[in-house]
Amino acid sequence: MGLLCLVGVAASQPLLAVLMKPMLDGGFSGAKPHYVYTVPAIIIGIFLIRGVLSFASEYLLAWVANSVLADLRKEMFDRLLRLPDTYFKSMGSSVLLNRFVVDATNVMQLATDVITTLVRESLIVVFLVGVLLYLSWQMTLIALVAFPLSAFIMRRISQRVRRINRETIVMNGELTRVVSEGIDGQRVIKLFGGYEQENGRFWEINNRLRRFAMRNTVASAAASPITQTIAAVALAIVVATALNQSGSNQITVGGFAAFVTAMIQMLDPLKRLANVTSPMQRMLVSAESVFALVDQDVEVDRGTRTLPEPVRGHIVFKDVSHQFPNSDRLTLNQVSCEIQPGQTVAFIGRSGSGKTTLMSMLPRFTLPSGGTICVDGENIEELTLESLRSHISLVSQDVVLFDDTIAANVGYGVGHGKHGKPSDDVIRSALSDANLIEWVDSLPNGIHSRVGENAAHLSGGQRQRLAIARALIKNAPILILDEATSALDNESERQVQASLERLMKGRTTLVIAHRLSTVQNADRIVVLDQGRIVEEGAHAQLMEKNGLYASLYRMQFHDSANSQAATV
Repeated sequence: MGLLCLVGVAASQPLLAVLMKPMLDGGFSGAKPHYVYTVPAIIIGIFLIRGVLSFASEYLLAWVANSVLADLRKEMFDRLLRLPDTYFKSMGSSVLLNRFVVDATNVMQLATDVITTLVRESLIVVFLVGVLLYLSWQMTLIALVAFPLSAFIMRRISQRVRRINRETIVMNGELTRVVSEGIDGQRVIKLFGGYEQENGRFWEINNRLRRFAMRNTVASAAASPITQTIAAVALAIVVATALNQSGSNQITVGGFAAFVTAMIQMLDPLKRLANVTSPMQRMLVSAESVFALVDQDVEVDRGTRTLPEPVRGHIVFKDVSHQFPNSDRLTLNQVSCEIQPGQTVAFIGRSGSGKTTLMSMLPRFTLPSGGTICVDGENIEELTLESLRSHISLVSQDVVLFDDTIAANVGYGVGHGKHGKPSDDVIRSALSDANLIEWVDSLPNGIHSRVGENAAHLSGGQRQRLAIARALIKNAPILILDEATSALDNESERQVQASLERLMKGRTTLVIAHRLSTVQNADRIVVLDQGRIVEEGAHAQLMEKNGLYASLYRMQFHDSANSQAATV
């Protein structure tokens, strides 16, 4: 509908030029006195119709553009949530944010402007060319000689503008990243005197964006005068030809006036078509960025089976290996381990030993290069991701809480499942088991109090215990604890540890810990070193072996004792 209205707007443009011939030849000569009334009425009618059609086209195309933008962002976000874990590690968050906020908006806003300009102005030019051919085909052919030359120049300018806009897209992502780091790291910047360093980084990117903008302006600004100059030369030749034809009565004054009017009317559409180059190239480059995300491959989910209920939590790692792309060594090498239902097994080792990689394989955040992982005898690669992950809970050092209420965070995701949204009583019970209910009740709005962005209103221990309450609500039979108490002080660690003990009861628990004092009570401790299992057993057994575990334990105990002595 919008495009049809644009066709009407374009078709009305040449009518003014067409009116010039009868008005001058018949109206001013007095041969047709009724032109005194009819011509002004026609002019008013043309502009009224043109105004209505112009408003309708702009409104309809804007409606389409905004609807498509909403759909496009929805598809982008849906694809974003389903991308593999490795994608987020390779792609900075600032680049992804830039695609949603800047690139997607550019695509639709510029697309509307570009489509409107291309359709309307191109049709106006076509209709005007038809009028010119009707008035004098000889002069029209002379005028049309200018088009191939203008098209060649515009093509070269378009190529340059696209290159500039690609570089601008990259720099916009860098600018977002620097500003984001400045916001997140403002305390470090202040304490370590990083003002000049951060200002220097920002100025370098900001200045490069300015240079790109100026290069873009030069290229875009040059397009219009070049095409207008070519059109002016063509017009001069046409005028000379018309003057020559007038001597032999091949063209009337009205016909010449109509021809010149139509040619002059073509200058503005040609100018707008020339100026559309820059926004069109920005639109195309932004579209490349947006659809690079939309077309990204989602997580591989070839599973067709579901875990049979009830899930016991029997886990077997068999000859599991892993190697990161472009790495010359194995992160994990032939790791085999069996965990019985309800057992608590701790995985410890030096940094880089492969603990986190092994744990991330269980919910299939990371895929093994070789070997198999089974839960209750089922190969997890044959299970659907939804079935597998619905039976696993995670409490990690980096707790993720959303800018919502405590109740919404504790019951997160559960309300969309088969059991329905958890009641306030269920949430309060989980908070009580997590040793948080007294603090929550002291808040003005209780469980309906908001936690703030990045849980800014909460301490580290409170964040951890909210994550524990969330895991309690989910009630999954398999639990992964990834450094759940490593960043806490002793008092917070004691409270969190008590909450964890309630959470771990009756569940198969896999623990990653650097503080060896927190895993002494585990049923089994698995020691990893350079991607291999080097020791395995209970705390007392490993201490008797006097191997790597005993060495790490004594080292930590010695460091802890020295720290306490220094504090005293």
